[in-house]
Amino acid sequence: MRQRSPAARPPGRTARGTTVAVALAGVLSAPLVALAPAAAAAPGDPTVTEAAADDRPVSVRLTRLDPRTLLPGATVTVEAELTNTGSETLTDLDVRLQRGQLLGSRAELQAVDAEPDLRAAAATPFQDVAAELRPGGSVSFTLTTTTDALAIDGDGVYPVLLNLNGVGADGERRRVGELTTYLVQPSVPPTTPTSVAWLWPLVERTHRDASGAFVDDGLTAEVTTGGRLDRALATLERLPETVPPEGGDPTPLVPVTLAVDPALVEELQVMADGPYAVAGAEGAGSGSDEAAAWLQRLRAVTADHPVVALPYGDVDADSLTAAGLSPVVTRSLPGSAEGTAQDAPAAPPNGAPAEVEVAGTAGADILHRVLGVDARTDLAWAVGGALRPETLDVLQDGGIQQVVLAPGGLSDGAAALGLEGPAAARTAVPTEDGEVTALVADPALGDLAGAAARAPGGSRAAEQRSIAELALLGLQTGGATAPQSVLVAPPREVDADPSGVSAMMAASAQYPWLRPATVAELGAGPATPTGELVAPEDPRGLEAAGLTDVTAAVAIRDQLASAVAGDPDTALARWDAATARTTSASWRDDPAGFTAAAADLRTTVDRLTERVTLLAPADGTYSLASSDAPLVLTVQNDLPFALRVQLRVQTRGNALSVGDLGDQVLRPEQRTTLQVPAQVRQSGRFGVAATLTTPDGAPLGDPVQLQVQSTAYGSISVVITIGAAVLLGLLFLRRLVRYLLRRRRGIPGDEDGDLPGPAPEGAAVPLPPTRSPV
Repeated sequence: MRQRSPAARPPGRTARGTTVAVALAGVLSAPLVALAPAAAAAPGDPTVTEAAADDRPVSVRLTRLDPRTLLPGATVTVEAELTNTGSETLTDLDVRLQRGQLLGSRAELQAVDAEPDLRAAAATPFQDVAAELRPGGSVSFTLTTTTDALAIDGDGVYPVLLNLNGVGADGERRRVGELTTYLVQPSVPPTTPTSVAWLWPLVERTHRDASGAFVDDGLTAEVTTGGRLDRALATLERLPETVPPEGGDPTPLVPVTLAVDPALVEELQVMADGPYAVAGAEGAGSGSDEAAAWLQRLRAVTADHPVVALPYGDVDADSLTAAGLSPVVTRSLPGSAEGTAQDAPAAPPNGAPAEVEVAGTAGADILHRVLGVDARTDLAWAVGGALRPETLDVLQDGGIQQVVLAPGGLSDGAAALGLEGPAAARTAVPTEDGEVTALVADPALGDLAGAAARAPGGSRAAEQRSIAELALLGLQTGGATAPQSVLVAPPREVDADPSGVSAMMAASAQYPWLRPATVAELGAGPATPTGELVAPEDPRGLEAAGLTDVTAAVAIRDQLASAVAGDPDTALARWDAATARTTSASWRDDPAGFTAAAADLRTTVDRLTERVTLLAPADGTYSLASSDAPLVLTVQNDLPFALRVQLRVQTRGNALSVGDLGDQVLRPEQRTTLQVPAQVRQSGRFGVAATLTTPDGAPLGDPVQLQVQSTAYGSISVVITIGAAVLLGLLFLRRLVRYLLRRRRGIPGDEDGDLPGPAPEGAAVPLPPTRSPV
């Protein structure tokens, strides 16, 4: 074994062994994105050269920290895995634990995250870990110590630093890795434990286009073993269970409220029903069995936990309202009578037509039909944690009575978190129509649960941080009896580590200062004033260019709605569903994807107007047999709902005039013959342009150019013919009268020379003409 100089082994250094690691989790009121600040070496440690926080090539993952809460004199065991993420080989690695000052509040814990150095109040001796750690290599170790060695002599929360030293390629000894975590020694449990409720999201960006066709088979990967949605569900399945005192089936120890997007459940049901086509793939999609299995697991979970129905597609309500598209929000709400957006409504009974009217609340209907649950529909979870006042008005009109916000969505939202005093998740938001109940989600605890596996130190470190956060709520009140409440709501696309997060959830039922609660129970729990709504600090939303296409698509949809014979919201539900999926909040992080989806929506909706068309004859010519024969036109309606239309016919000149048919109803997916009153003023061939429109004048399909051939006499021709006949009669009568007068008078001729002279004696006398000379 390589020997060190005495200077390199400080007094008290033990022989090669293994040491302790402990875990960090995110900051209190900001996303969990950064490592804890660099911790200083203990005083009197001249062997370590301080380096910048980014010069820590060794990552530390905590795999064990026992016990989770301490008793006086307890033995502390820490296990961790070290990985060299740098490019140089490190040698002579050793580690120790450094304890910081006792923390008295969550605000002080937050300050630890912000400090550049963790000042050590006590430390264990350095212990050897490994002689060498090459780039990409890993090594595990175990460290055992006691609370006495760490000088923990009172109740509270103590920050500790796992300080890893080593020698780099330059031969200089420095800190090469570190991890901050917390040791908790609880005090006497308070009279009233803190209520902890969980709001667990099950959402996913759509994998279908506006027509409902699958653009990829990515959802299969999400629900397959190891996928994001599989792990989200597995987290709930791993919760410990308890048997009720009265007996019966075991139930989860902790109730977790599920926030479920009906569009996700609907999409999975389409896959489970199979087969389903995937764009660009040969054959059907491959996820029917996986989707069916995941839905079956979800049915089992929702049978034991309360469910909240999110708006269909989890629409971005703020972005839509700001763009003047609040009806899109309303049609997606699960508790509104106008909430009709769904892609595949249940088949109407007894072969009734597709446009038969059904009630609203489509989102809740989907969850009931597929999962067999009656979901709560009066709670809205604000995307990004903030709402504009006008958005809240739209939600209220759609049946929302309670909203979930982040602290940044309220002018004094941090007051609900218990940074210094009691925590109370419930608050009231003032509006013009009165107060609206709101629940303030704890961002620190939510971020810990949402990305526990990616937190510095891993899931076990994140779990320990959450225990410290919750323990401080009881400690900082000094034993006061006022009830406290906390709402944990991870980010929507939660990336959970099942074992770590289920342990966090179970903690509320395992420690005497906590108690599990439902989201509904928090709504009736302690309250605190938090001010009024404020605009989001980060006004991220859906891309403006994409919203322009969505606006155009909605305008076309509204034109069609004015022509629907029946309930337009029911008839257009699948296209309203497409609009909701296109405007999902999940597109906020993918502007290019949203822009493409919005363009597809506009094209798809615009094509609906092309499915109602006038059919021209094969040779493009109609023939009219009489002057008042109707102009017979055929209209094809390929839409799955009945439509009221108007026909506009324009002719050149005044040879043909047509009457007004008024509104005509076209049956779904059928041809309809329209008989247009017509009046022909003259025979011949005429050019005619025919156009279908909605009752509001919006065009449907393309105009059709026709030729009309008339063999009937028009009114002018009839007048000319009658006039000629009268004139002929008059001329004949004039000639006959003159002839008779000449015979009577024996006149050989007349002065005009119109009559012939006397015939020669013995000649035959000519008879009067039998035909008119005209």
